[in-house]
Amino acid sequence: MSINFNELRELLGSIAQTDISEVTLKTEAFELKVCREVKTTTSTTSAPIEVVTTNTSIPPASSVQTTSSSPSKYEHWIPITSPMVGIFYCASAPEEPPFVEIGDHVSKTQTVCIIEAMKLMNEIEVEIAGEIMEILVKNGEPVEYGQTLIWVNPK
Repeated sequence: MSINFNELRELLGSIAQTDISEVTLKTEAFELKVCREVKTTTSTTSAPIEVVTTNTSIPPASSVQTTSSSPSKYEHWIPITSPMVGIFYCASAPEEPPFVEIGDHVSKTQTVCIIEAMKLMNEIEVEIAGEIMEILVKNGEPVEYGQTLIWVNPK
């Protein structure tokens, strides 16, 4: 049995939106265990998620961490996070200008970067209008699920 990456991404996204703290899936070919701390607060926070897989066709992921604490300068900024594990690209091609730069004003649904996952290019769009305050990832760097890529100051 092979793992469908899109189904895995949907599963991790669904788990992240619930209070489920641990899930284990086992087959003869692989084992997937997702564990996270569930914090109950009045504000929205990200919790660390640990993913452990064993399969010869899928590289094992020892852990996936999300940013759970925000320094005070980020108090009102909104993070754009990676919805998947992959490679971050700031432009549609090496010779093209980046989608956004620090100080750019963005509108809702504007593409801000691309995450390449399993040879598929996934455009990441901003969900709010605002100003790009910080870009935390360099072009061509690997990113984890839930990792903060860009900070936006909503307008």
